Amino acid sequence: MDILNSRLLLLTAFIFLAACKGKNTTTEKSVVQGYPVISLEPANATVYTDYPATIQGIQNVEIRPKIDGYVDGIYVDEGATVHKGQLLFRISAPQYEENVRTAEANIKIAVADVNAAQMQVNKVEPLVKQDIISHFELESAQYTLEAKRAALAQAKAALNNARINLSYTTISSPVDGVIGILPYKIGSLISGTTTDPLTTVSNITSIYAYFSINEKQGLDFFLASKGETMQQKLAALPPVKLVLANGTVFPLDGKVETASGLINAETGAVNMRATFSNPDGLVRSGSSAVVRMSQQIDTALLIPQKATYQIQGKLFAYVVDKDNKVNSVEVNTGNIYRNYYVVTGGVKRGDRVVADGISNLREGLTIKPQVYVDSTLNKGN
Repeated sequence: MDILNSRLLLLTAFIFLAACKGKNTTTEKSVVQGYPVISLEPANATVYTDYPATIQGIQNVEIRPKIDGYVDGIYVDEGATVHKGQLLFRISAPQYEENVRTAEANIKIAVADVNAAQMQVNKVEPLVKQDIISHFELESAQYTLEAKRAALAQAKAALNNARINLSYTTISSPVDGVIGILPYKIGSLISGTTTDPLTTVSNITSIYAYFSINEKQGLDFFLASKGETMQQKLAALPPVKLVLANGTVFPLDGKVETASGLINAETGAVNMRATFSNPDGLVRSGSSAVVRMSQQIDTALLIPQKATYQIQGKLFAYVVDKDNKVNSVEVNTGNIYRNYYVVTGGVKRGDRVVADGISNLREGLTIKPQVYVDSTLNKGN
């Protein structure tokens, strides 16, 4: 009797455990996980496109010697700010000082010759009037006077040339700007044919950012811009930003002012130039930077970046169907707006996309859609 009771107790326990297990399995199968879901609707978005750029001052003047000589004095240092007319270099060339002295002496000789010729004319002229000597003597004296005057003018021109050459021994800055490198030191022999300039003076009160866009981007920009002529279209483009080499954004906006009239046949690019005011001289000529151009899209379909995943270079997202089952769909994107992709294909308006937590999803899984709210988006119609 005891054995029978024991068997009954074991059977009852087994049935109870099996029932509990079945109940738990049923409960697990009935649980549907909730996921935030975004419904794709048109939104207003300002997207940005970055273009690598090189920076140049509005003036980059190479300072070169016009005469041969030795560097006798350097009155500035690399990176120094200079003003127009400020002394930069002195060149030792004593021969030009001697040429000035010689020219001055030649002028004195020429002046004396002119005076002597004038005296001769004054002497001959009354004698001719009295018919004491022939008129030929007067004409000869006058021709001699003209020749001496011409010699004097030539001597004065030689003096001017000598003084100009002497002035080349001192070199001043032709513009306001910043001094570049100084490849030559005191004592260096230089000439007018020297390969490297003495330095470069860069006027960086304003700077030019040179960048290129491809042919398609150029067409898109200019077709979307208002105006009939190229200059009107350029004027209608929004201001651009300058991102410096350390990632910071230059505080002053710039303006795209020129676009090349020709497309580079090798690269298919359009060269463009943006101008930025640089009153503090923060950005130097020769720097590298990025020009950031903005574009307003009034009917953009935006999908969170975290709602996508990548396989073999392609981008996918999970779309929720009418039965709340998820299916992966390849999406095409263009620009980035904040933490969103601007969708160009793969999904359409009204589609529901899982916005977050997609690492736990699998094809055909049923989910419980939850509203995804992002107050930073300005929804449009």
